[in-house]
Amino acid sequence: MPTALLSTYDKTGLVDFARQLHARGWQLLASGGTARALEAAGLPVTPVSAVTGEPEMLDGRVKTLHPAIHAGILARDTEEDRAAVASRGWPLIDMVVVNLYPFEEVAARPETTLAEAVEMIDIGGVTLLRAAAKNFARVTVLCDPADYAEALAPADPAAFRLRMAQKAFARTLAYDAAIQRYLAAQSEAPQAVHLTLFPANPLRYGENPHQSAACYAAAPDAAPLGATVRYAGKPLSYNNLLDLDAAWRAVQAYDQPAAVVVKHLSPCGVAVGESAAAALPHAIASDPVSAFGSVIAANRPVDEAFVDALSSLFVEAIIAPGFTPEAEARLTQKRKRIRLLERANGLPARETAYRSVLGGFLAQEVDHGDPPETEWRVVTQKQPTAAEMDALRFAWKAVQHVKSNAVLLARPTEGGFATVGIGGGQPNRVDCVRIAGERAGEKAAGSVLASDAFFPFPDGIEEAARLGVTAVVQPGGSIRDRQVIEAADRLGLAMVFTGVRHFRH
Repeated sequence: MPTALLSTYDKTGLVDFARQLHARGWQLLASGGTARALEAAGLPVTPVSAVTGEPEMLDGRVKTLHPAIHAGILARDTEEDRAAVASRGWPLIDMVVVNLYPFEEVAARPETTLAEAVEMIDIGGVTLLRAAAKNFARVTVLCDPADYAEALAPADPAAFRLRMAQKAFARTLAYDAAIQRYLAAQSEAPQAVHLTLFPANPLRYGENPHQSAACYAAAPDAAPLGATVRYAGKPLSYNNLLDLDAAWRAVQAYDQPAAVVVKHLSPCGVAVGESAAAALPHAIASDPVSAFGSVIAANRPVDEAFVDALSSLFVEAIIAPGFTPEAEARLTQKRKRIRLLERANGLPARETAYRSVLGGFLAQEVDHGDPPETEWRVVTQKQPTAAEMDALRFAWKAVQHVKSNAVLLARPTEGGFATVGIGGGQPNRVDCVRIAGERAGEKAAGSVLASDAFFPFPDGIEEAARLGVTAVVQPGGSIRDRQVIEAADRLGLAMVFTGVRHFRH
């Protein structure tokens, strides 16, 4: 009679799987809460303590760490090993079903203490997985409920055991890496970084056809960007994913309904309004030429009004918290090559961004906006009006997602605000002001301006005044701040310093 050892934190599908094993003649061996769950379901189960002869210890910290368990798992399919285990009266274990304490989930919560995170470090489960995976020649190891059905009748048992062993080692590797990263974050000293990434989406090529590329995710079977691909008229590309990531991060800056248009990794239009559909035309109008072939993000579900606002504009992809059936049907009927991605609003609370450089990597905390303690300071004689301050707040959030140097102009709209001109990615800031003004045209007059970093010279302020800008928000901090402020006073502009820079290179 084959024996299965079950020890799971996540009980998804457990009872049904165990019932089917029992019906096929398997003996069930289980620990702790898993044994109690199977007993409650009326299944015959042998507690681990009955095999080891030892009760659980240390509030359950020690249950399966015993030779009676691990000899039964690690015994090879030889007469000598079988006899050695039998001589002690221990059972051979043919299947190990284990999933681990949810360390990653608990540690990611901002309120989790170090002691609470440490209690979520699984020891016995990891040991069981590694032992069973090592002995895949004889033992089946399952670490994911999604594999239960196939495990009951695999087409090729040996190939299935090998594949499950690979999956188990990938799980323990990722688990240990998550623990190491968390503990490293408790120390100010630089620590080794271990990343485990899983294939997430095939890519035909990279930024250009002659470059090979692949998309990876932090979890097995994860979808690109953590989103559900609702429709893909053609496969997502490397550039699509970069643009969609940038668009989603930008639209998440706003609590109000918002729409963001991104082309080549930088927003070319941002707007908020009474609805995402109301905001979209203003975001497109910010730079209608660049909007062609762009990607669009919305922080509200896409409905038919949104599709109407999109009109006939060609876009590569749309990412949003949802799509109504009518909107999805209309988008895919006329746009056979579009991609639609659905993702719940929000961004991870703790994120680290990595970028490769020659011979290594750079790592930094992701910029999620101003720190909570940020205080704005009016530095000019002219005070911004209440309407200008609202526009400046909108513009300040938008400019943080534009490639540095970044400057944008914004104005009120019916029920919201929108960018009217964006200049970014230039080696000097005054050129960005000029580009933003060229994009805005007549709409520059009466607009407000946001700059992601300080103005090093008065020329940027002088150019803004020439365009008709009435108020400016910038971090301040230049050695020539006094000259810049004097220029604003001389030209009749209001200016606010935030004290926070938002470079995006």
